[in-house]
Amino acid sequence: MLKSSIAACLVALAVVSGAPARAQLLIGQTTGFSGPIAAGAKENSTGAKLWIDAVNAKGGVNGQKIELIQMDDKFEPKLAAANAKTLIEEKNVLALFLSRGTPHNEAIMPLLEAGNVVLVAPSTGAMVLHEPVNRHIFNVRATYQREAERGIDHLAAIGMTRLAAVVPNDSFGDDTEQGIARAFQRNKLKPVAQFRADRANPEYAKIIPALVAGDAQAVLWIGTADAVAGGIKALRAAGSAAQVVTLSNNAAGGFVKALGNQARGVIVSQVFPAERSIGSPFVREAQELAKAAGLEGVTPAMLEGFAAAKVLVEGLRRAGKNPTRASLHTALESIRNLDLGGGLDVSFSPTDHTGLNYVELSIIGDDGKFKR
Repeated sequence: MLKSSIAACLVALAVVSGAPARAQLLIGQTTGFSGPIAAGAKENSTGAKLWIDAVNAKGGVNGQKIELIQMDDKFEPKLAAANAKTLIEEKNVLALFLSRGTPHNEAIMPLLEAGNVVLVAPSTGAMVLHEPVNRHIFNVRATYQREAERGIDHLAAIGMTRLAAVVPNDSFGDDTEQGIARAFQRNKLKPVAQFRADRANPEYAKIIPALVAGDAQAVLWIGTADAVAGGIKALRAAGSAAQVVTLSNNAAGGFVKALGNQARGVIVSQVFPAERSIGSPFVREAQELAKAAGLEGVTPAMLEGFAAAKVLVEGLRRAGKNPTRASLHTALESIRNLDLGGGLDVSFSPTDHTGLNYVELSIIGDDGKFKR
């Protein structure tokens, strides 16, 4: 009796004092906050928090605040799976969110089925997450294959014929090679050189001489920010002026910083509108929230996180006042033509979990900014 009276008093005291209630909507994220993709992962997370914090500041979703439980997997697939298991089984999260890396998400996939939990907006464009449709995965970005094809098509369209490709020796590389092969075939070209590079330790001493010997006019270089930046520096040191194209996983300020004085002219595919496009309501909203948070601006990686959070919040809103893992799944699959701002529409269905197909190219300018 005494214990219950004390508990009642504590509850009353919390109400009177305005003490904040503990977050009730637990969302789990495992990503490489340290390691070779740390800069991009942090920018993804910062962008997501812009929207989550804004929603929480207004009372949350259906009266409940969102708590993002984050774990660092150091960009190691085994650790990503271990973290996901902890988040699902011990932290009892409603959903996983914004996990990064192709082999990393593949390692997580079996846990989604076992825990009947959804993964919202994995930060990868791997086709294996799109086809066949995995009922537990809700993508919010275009595929890497489409990005790779867009890059090759662009180079061919401007008259380049001596093209090369470097991809990581993992499932990310397996995936992107399919898009590369289709683009070469469509443009009736053959690569002057093509390599599979170790994800963590690319053999630049082997790759660079072959690119130079093949007189490559352009190289589609796919990999982590550190791997691609290192490759570009080695290529320039060898005297090659070949145009370099990379994918949106490197559309981050951290990648530009890693390139240093070699950043200018590098082409990076993008899966969201330009981060300085004030004509886009989606971008303008993110910019305004970033300014209010004391940030200098937004990056493409931040916009990916921002879009991901918008989709997550909409799913939570539709899932009702007491959402479960099952009701969140149903809610996400009910989304049709969700306008993230300025006609950037997201739709899901039982037969399509891609969400968005937006792809365009940018080039890094003298000021270190991505220009469209």
